[in-house]
Amino acid sequence: MQESIVIRGAREHNLKNIDVTIPRDALVVITGLSGSGKSSLAFDTIYAEGQRRFLESLSAYARQFLGMMERPAVDFIDGLSPVISIDQKTTNRNPRSTVGTVTEITDFLRLLYARTAIPYSYKSGEKMAKQTTDQLVESILALPEGTKAYCFAPVVRSRKGHYKELFEQMARQGFLRARVDGEMMDLDQDIQLDRYKTHTIDIVVDRFVISPKSAQRLTDSVRMALEMADGYLILGLQGEGAGPDDLEDRVYSKHLFDPVTGLSYEDPAPNLFSFNSPKGACKGCNGLGYRYDIDRELVIPNPDQSIRQGGIRFLGKPRDMFQFSLLEAVLEAYDVDFDTPLKKYSDDFMDVLFEGSGREKFDVIVEGGSAGAGTGQRNRGVTYRHAYPGLKRTIREQYEGSKSSNVRAKAEAFMSKMTCSECEGGRLNKEALSYRLGDYNIAELSSMDIAQFRDTLGSMELSERQRQIGHLVLKEVLDRADFLLNVGLGYLSLDREAQTLSGGEAQRIRLATQIGTQLVGVLYVLDEPSIGLHQRDNVKLIQSLEQLRDLGNSVLVVEHDRETIERADFVVDLGPGAGTHGGHLISAGVPEEMPDASLTAQYMKDVRQIYVAKTPRKGNGKTLTLRGATGHNLKDVTLTLPLGTFICVTGVSGSGKSSLINHTLTPLLSQHFYKSLATPLPYQSMEGMDHIDKIISIDQSPIGRTPRSNPGTYTKVFDHIRMLFAELPESKIRGYGQGRFSFNVKGGRCETCTGDGVRKIEMNFLPDVYVACERCGGKRYNRDTLEIFYQGKTIHDVLEMPVEEAVEFFKNIPSIHRKLETLMSVGLGYITLGQSSTTISGGEAQRMKLSRELSKSGTGNTLYVMDEPTTGLHFHDVKQLVDVVQRLVDRGNTVIVIEHNMDLIKAADWVIDMGPEGGRGGGEILVEGTPKQLASLKGEAMKRSYTAQFLKEEFDRIQKAPKPIVETLS
Repeated sequence: MQESIVIRGAREHNLKNIDVTIPRDALVVITGLSGSGKSSLAFDTIYAEGQRRFLESLSAYARQFLGMMERPAVDFIDGLSPVISIDQKTTNRNPRSTVGTVTEITDFLRLLYARTAIPYSYKSGEKMAKQTTDQLVESILALPEGTKAYCFAPVVRSRKGHYKELFEQMARQGFLRARVDGEMMDLDQDIQLDRYKTHTIDIVVDRFVISPKSAQRLTDSVRMALEMADGYLILGLQGEGAGPDDLEDRVYSKHLFDPVTGLSYEDPAPNLFSFNSPKGACKGCNGLGYRYDIDRELVIPNPDQSIRQGGIRFLGKPRDMFQFSLLEAVLEAYDVDFDTPLKKYSDDFMDVLFEGSGREKFDVIVEGGSAGAGTGQRNRGVTYRHAYPGLKRTIREQYEGSKSSNVRAKAEAFMSKMTCSECEGGRLNKEALSYRLGDYNIAELSSMDIAQFRDTLGSMELSERQRQIGHLVLKEVLDRADFLLNVGLGYLSLDREAQTLSGGEAQRIRLATQIGTQLVGVLYVLDEPSIGLHQRDNVKLIQSLEQLRDLGNSVLVVEHDRETIERADFVVDLGPGAGTHGGHLISAGVPEEMPDASLTAQYMKDVRQIYVAKTPRKGNGKTLTLRGATGHNLKDVTLTLPLGTFICVTGVSGSGKSSLINHTLTPLLSQHFYKSLATPLPYQSMEGMDHIDKIISIDQSPIGRTPRSNPGTYTKVFDHIRMLFAELPESKIRGYGQGRFSFNVKGGRCETCTGDGVRKIEMNFLPDVYVACERCGGKRYNRDTLEIFYQGKTIHDVLEMPVEEAVEFFKNIPSIHRKLETLMSVGLGYITLGQSSTTISGGEAQRMKLSRELSKSGTGNTLYVMDEPTTGLHFHDVKQLVDVVQRLVDRGNTVIVIEHNMDLIKAADWVIDMGPEGGRGGGEILVEGTPKQLASLKGEAMKRSYTAQFLKEEFDRIQKAPKPIVETLS
């Protein structure tokens, strides 16, 4: 087998015709600055060519699309294996997709429960029993001798119908009587049933006196009844003096059966334990574990207000509408009015307000009301009698019944996700949740974090029979749980929705799944798998990558993490800069041999370092304090933030950082400043909000989800560019306004692709493919629009410019130049103004949002919140990011960053470390202070704080390093 992947003449995007030979069956890291061409080489060249070759091997039907799929710009690739890409995209937006379903652990768990779990009655709690026909006969014969009994076959149980054919069929088979809805009837009489009502029909199979002599007759009757009623029979015991309509019924079954209540289950199949199957899903929430319901606090956010003041947010202030006339009549009946503060209404009235009046009706006098539907005449003082439907019903009807997305969105704003009361979040019906393995049903096991799940299932005491039946399935479940633990995901639970996972978590889940498949001879391409991982967990991740390699695979990783680069077998370094300044091969070889000219090598060897202030800021003396945070795994946390500083919140994955900052602090402040509808997790109190005037969360969510959205439109600089083109003499002669240069409206755009520049080809079984529009060649505009030039450039040419070129091009246009300079200052000079937002990474999107904030004139009292802003950043890019953050803080603002990157943590003024572990083992603030204070901890405090341990290593390494070149941006 060939020992290398040979690439010649790679020119995709900004790659400069590079030649590189990469060893197979090795852990290879591709590194370099953001925009240096790493993804262009790994994903757009190597992976894209592997995918194209795979498609060539498919049927003619699939190959018909290949003419539209461009071959990567490369002369030659040899030694390519089947390629699997594991990127940062979240796995699935479907709420039914969970960690368990993605990893297939849930599938194996369902099989394990179907084959080995013990069923209990959800009515009595008794263990369900299963009996053969002979065992049923024995249990009946054990009743007191001489007992008179009827043997019934329950053929219809609470179903609608007239059942004439059934009665005729039973009579033809020789049966004489039936018990219909509790009343004994002869089958030869004309039995009339209401077909629209539910009925219960029991056919009399036999009557006998219990005695050992009647054993054979009893056996025959029992067998017949079981056959007729699908494994069920009813024994009607007739007491002394009792008539045939007054029997004591006992239910018997060949199925799983509760002898106390008569409840029976069918034999379990795996789909009984699936919340995606009608057989297993909870009927109350359709298997979601929650449902959206009206939230009274959202409908009435301020109970101090009256209805006249708009206290009922859904209704607004009273207007001349029937809805308010009816509400006024209800208020009068309860002796309150529109001016009474809502908090003074009685509980009974609030129930009527939300739930409705039921059958109670109220007289509503409508001034100038209609004389009748369709008459068109008007009356004065028309009186109606009308029940009050209640706010819940009104809002729900708008949500479920309206075809207008705006109306639905308005109604949804007053609804909250609430745990389903029927399954209590377990997603499954009562029957499925009554099966237990050890002491746990399947929902209880799935709700544990994976570390606890592994310990519980691995140490569970099972019977010899259970182990014999389930040992192979159990091994598969435990192995997959181990793979997840090895990539640092022990804090996740199996029932965690896949759509709530970060890109890094989703990628590591897929990595764990691939390790579990035990494939050999595959080329894996990964995009920064260390994202979101604390340094402590990084070791486990690297071991997983090495395990994938040792199976006999080639592992190609785009990565900036110092430790991953050091542990790699081979490093490909691209640069020297970004965009047009990148795309060159700086070096390719073992990590120790990286040349000194390489920026990566300079940071690895600490020749270059990120600036760390000798004296951290003290802040402005004011604090923001959140007390008693208890959401998710938080353990009554009190958070104190020194304002006017750069604060870093750290901790291992799952320790509670996001729960505290993103899900408690941020929505709480957003509610205060912007009346946001986002609900914070539980907390007790908040102090110091008057010390800030706004909160801005700068996350990594996309700046847009379609090819139309780009950096130019997001930063609004494109508005000024369109205005500039519209002011040109040629535009005025032709009558072109700003709209002519927009690709979102008709007029100047290409109508074949409606201004997208690309057309989407649906591949059905593969991800959709975008190809350049054949009409405009990807230029977005029609020919007439492209005849307008500014300094020799069309509007399309401007959109194709990198930011660094555009800064120089528009240096004489202040409104454009200023916005472009802020993009440069956050290290985004390499992106083009028209680059599709679908190709912009999360880290780039976050820095773009940062640049927009820098371009604004702030008050100096803003609280900025950022979640892992170093995602996708090279050491040199982190240096630029740190400088931008410091500039924001120098203006008097406060910046909170959730981060694991040691280069950024050591540059902070104040560090808050959470832990000590993830999931149930976290949720505490372990220590807080300056970075050097954490690095100086001793004893138990140092032992508990992993961040402090790594900070100490970081500062120790820096002290031993040669005198660095320390740079900061001006």
